[in-house]
Amino acid sequence: MAITSANQLELLQTAEAVAREKMIDPDLVIEAMEDSLARAAKSRYGAEMDIRVSIDRKTGNARFTRVRTVVEDDAVENYQAQLTVEQARPYLDSPEVGAEIIDEVPPVELGRIAAQSAKQVILQRVREAERDRQYEEFKDRAGTIINGIVKREEYGNIIVDIGRGEAILRRNEKIGRESYRPNDRIRAYVKDVRREARGPQIFLSRTDPQFMAELFKMEVPEIYDGIIEIKAVARDPGSRAKIAVISYDNSIDPVGACVGMRGSRVQAVVGELQGEKIDIIPWNDDQATFLVNALQPAEVSKVVFDEEAPRIEVVVPEEQLSLAIGRRGQNVRLASQLTGLDIDIMTEEEESKRRQAEFNSRTGLFMEVLDLDEFFAQLLVAEGFTNLEEVAYVDLGELLAIDGVDEGTASELQARARDHLEAATRAALENARALGAEDSLIEFDGLSPQMVEALAKDGIKTLEDFATCADWELAGGWTTENGQRKKDEGLLEPFNVSLEEAQHMVMTARVMLGWVDPDELNTGDADDEVDAEADADTDAEVRT
Repeated sequence: MAITSANQLELLQTAEAVAREKMIDPDLVIEAMEDSLARAAKSRYGAEMDIRVSIDRKTGNARFTRVRTVVEDDAVENYQAQLTVEQARPYLDSPEVGAEIIDEVPPVELGRIAAQSAKQVILQRVREAERDRQYEEFKDRAGTIINGIVKREEYGNIIVDIGRGEAILRRNEKIGRESYRPNDRIRAYVKDVRREARGPQIFLSRTDPQFMAELFKMEVPEIYDGIIEIKAVARDPGSRAKIAVISYDNSIDPVGACVGMRGSRVQAVVGELQGEKIDIIPWNDDQATFLVNALQPAEVSKVVFDEEAPRIEVVVPEEQLSLAIGRRGQNVRLASQLTGLDIDIMTEEEESKRRQAEFNSRTGLFMEVLDLDEFFAQLLVAEGFTNLEEVAYVDLGELLAIDGVDEGTASELQARARDHLEAATRAALENARALGAEDSLIEFDGLSPQMVEALAKDGIKTLEDFATCADWELAGGWTTENGQRKKDEGLLEPFNVSLEEAQHMVMTARVMLGWVDPDELNTGDADDEVDAEADADTDAEVRT
């Protein structure tokens, strides 16, 4: 192929046709042609030369030029494309560093191999431009619903034609066992739009909870107008879902508006979700009330909140237990996702037995340690004392408020409790040292001797060992294994160490060891590092 007057206009026509087909700027196609012709010319004149090609946007004329750049005397690396100031004097009146000498060279004849190479360059540049155009067009549509037509299926993944591009619906993002054939119409949620070098850039989902939220927004005008807000969504795709809504207009019932006349609105969403049953729940700022609503259709007798406990206890009548838990734990799992709370469900009888067992356990502790008779020990438990620390360090007035307790008795109770705690602390310290715990760990601020003993039993004996721990290893956490949530017991969880406290202690240890710049603690970078490490460790646990 030779660049002659006969095919100069053909270049422009080809560029315009490709640009129109791919919906990109014709200049991008012409630039790709210029680049491909320049590469072909380099293979003819020499790869070391700086050959450039410019195509006239009106006539299609391709002009081939050789460029040489003036550089410092000691900076010449390529004698074919660079020259010194002295060498440039015959070509320029007053040469300076950075100046260019441009000489026109004859156009090249493109052989079969060169033409094929040029074609590949053009196609690659056009694909890149097309992907950039697609990304820019769809990046702001993430989080919305899109309609498309199924093009083909690849290994269970659905490739969807969305008009000016293609998207992918991965098999794990499909509802249940739904299948599609080419040319089927499909509606899906744009979960993510990423700039990828190869493969699809637009990722769709039909299982994402927000897909259902967006469907309700389309079916319920009050949600679209902002009168009703969707506060939370939880789904078991293809089976059951819960959605919490709130109305900002007292005259509009949020649940009724979402259900619609004779269920028309909710049925439209159910039909799109392959018959997925949907519980529409009124949102409430009071956690206990919202939790009771979230466990519908089960009836709840009592909700027990304990700020120090990681889970919320829900008490239901015996006949309501299976309904509250749901098939394979579905109802309580969705309620937990909806409220963001870890829920323990028990019957009234189970709760009564558990509370009686706790009462007896605390009574026995006070009888044994404080040398009290059963009646007095039960009186302490009934007044709300749960452990020796509360008895030892509570304000004396709280003990005096108990009927029959005078100042002498109260002081004696506190003295006995403190003596026992101090003896336990000494024993824990001795055990920790016997296990090999070093002073750097024992003297670390925030760790009691009992905590150090627990760490040493698990092989954490130095400050360096402690600094390598993840926060969830200390405070405990939850991982998902084979679709089931599994509790990870933290080493310091029996001492009521929270995740935030564990993060702070680990970061403090790292700062003391010089592993982390203390200034990062002020910017929050250090906390992010801890979170990232914890997430990575948790992910590793999930994979196992």
